[in-house]
Amino acid sequence: MKIVKIIALILLAGFVGIQFVPTDLNQSDTVPKTDFLLVNNTQESISALLQESCYDCHSNNTEYPWYNKVQPVAWFLEDHINEGKEELNFNEWDAYSNRRKNSKLKSIISQVKDDEMPLASYTLIHKDAKLSNSEKTLIIDYMKNLKEKLK
Repeated sequence: MKIVKIIALILLAGFVGIQFVPTDLNQSDTVPKTDFLLVNNTQESISALLQESCYDCHSNNTEYPWYNKVQPVAWFLEDHINEGKEELNFNEWDAYSNRRKNSKLKSIISQVKDDEMPLASYTLIHKDAKLSNSEKTLIIDYMKNLKEKLK
């Protein structure tokens, strides 16, 4: 029984200790001129959907939940956001080549259509980010229209 208490104390000390390890926050006060919404002069209805469902992981400005202050959750979120931005960063949209934009638009269309984005793990907690069928259609049609303009 004494060994269990020692192990529990070590685990508790480790958990408390990791709370002091900082993470890099993905937050910016400015919206760059290369941002998707600005470059494409996106209508408000589409803009609101993208900001609610996509921008937390695919931009340079994340709205963090309260639990981001707890490790190891903060590490998980930081890694998830970095992966999302590596795949697609809406803030850097205009810096992409037309070929890359075309590829990203194709991917957005496919992933929204197949319910792959936004991620189920994200919409589980962020209920407002879950897209209805009509919202999916709106986004898909908008992205298809942008894709056609690139040709």
